Formats: sequence, C-alpha cells, structure tokens
Amino acid sequence: MNVLQRNNVHIIGSGPHTLLFVNGFGCDQSIWRYLTPAFAEHFTLVLFDHVGAGLSVAAAYEPAKYASLDGYAQDVLEICDHLNHQPIYLIGHSVGAMIGTLAAITAPERFQQLLLLCPSPCYINDANYYGGFDRADLEAMLAFMETDYVGWADTFAPFIMGAPDRPTLAAELTHSFCQTNPAIARQFARVTFLSDNRQDVGQLRTPCLLLQCAEDLVAPPEVGDYLAATIPDATLVTLPVSGHCPQLSAPTETLNALEAYLSRHVN
Repeated sequence: MNVLQRNNVHIIGSGPHTLLFVNGFGCDQSIWRYLTPAFAEHFTLVLFDHVGAGLSVAAAYEPAKYASLDGYAQDVLEICDHLNHQPIYLIGHSVGAMIGTLAAITAPERFQQLLLLCPSPCYINDANYYGGFDRADLEAMLAFMETDYVGWADTFAPFIMGAPDRPTLAAELTHSFCQTNPAIARQFARVTFLSDNRQDVGQLRTPCLLLQCAEDLVAPPEVGDYLAATIPDATLVTLPVSGHCPQLSAPTETLNALEAYLSRHVN
C-alpha cells in the first residue's frame, strides 16, 4: 500500500526546510491546526495520522508490527523515505514525541532537530523514577478502556486536557478519541502507557527541545527533568500552563517556544 495513503499524509507549504508533525495517542493531524498556519509561511509541513486514527487506512494495522512503539517509528521512517526530503525538523507530541525519538535513534541522518512536546519515556513510577502513575492505576485505566471505550474517553479526556475552564477542548479530545478505531486504540493505549523507553533515550544524539507544561498530570515536570539529564543534547523549556495538549489549550505560548527554538537552530 502507498505509504502516503496508508497514513493519510498531507504536505502543506513549500519552504526550504521540512517540519514533520507526529501526533500523540488518539489524535489526528488536526490537533496541530493552531500552529500550522504560522509555520507554513516558512516551512514545508508534513502531517499524517497513525494507522487506525483519523483518515488513515485501518486495514493496514498489523498487530505484530504495532505491538511496540518501534512499529510506529518505522512508519515515520517510511514516510521520510518516501518523501526523500532533506534532514527533517520533527515536532512530536506525547507518545508521538517518543515515536519520533525512536525514529531518530534508528536513522539519525534523517533528522536535524527534534522538538518534543510533553514527552515521556515511561509513565510508570518505580523506586528511582517518577512517571506519574502506579502500574496498578494504569492497568485499571486500560481495563476500563477495554470494557467501555466511550466511557473511558468521556472520563479521561478532561483529565488529559487539563483545562477545566474550557470544557469544549475536552469535548474535542473526546471526539478525537472516539473517531479512532476502538480495537486499535485499546492496543495502542496499552503500548503507549506500558512502554519503558528509558534505556533508549540516552542513545539519542539529535539535538532536541523538551517542551513541557508546568502542570501536566500525564507527563509531570519530573519527567522533563529526567529527560534533560539523560539526553546528551537537550534543551528543557517549561511553559507556565496546565494540561497535556498545549498546542490546543495554549497555542500562542507553544508556538512562541517552538519558533524561538527553531529560529536559533534552523540553518
């Protein structure tokens, strides 16, 4: 199957440098819509949907391939190979940030910079690491998702969005979750929340921006501190905002931070 069709790839703009956007769990490429108009003036933008989300081809889902984040990273590299653009500036959100990181570790020549929004290499607490969740709580959440996916979306979207004063944002995220193929989403959630990529992130040699929120229940500030200490060439910036999807809830602050980093690093 054509990669561009499989992942519903869209290319916007015609700038000399390429920005590749990698969505987080349960989101399609529309989550970037508040940022793309500004970037399209100077960059070529590449947006896509993970298999099973948005307008991707759900029939292309392969359980064995997508049993780990490496399968999603392979898709990123296949898109890069198909487009054959010059080294890419990758912007990844949430688990999309970790997918982009794995892609850059595998093929560092493909990527110029990584801009990672609310990244986390591991969501599970242990004796020496605070990821935000006890494993039992994550297992309970995943069990809820298995038995009542729509109920899970209604319950957890406000928790993830973290903007109680703007319920329309949580409603939008709920809608995005419910547009995702439920069977694929349940498996992707298990892969997302139970993965542990702490041993991988130390191998990253691509310079990167770690953009976190001051209050984020999904990827708390301690996670940003861990990544900044582990990734050799990382710059940590904390936005004075709440939630896990600042490209929707705080687009101006997010855009300003991304543009400031790019302005210093785009050749």
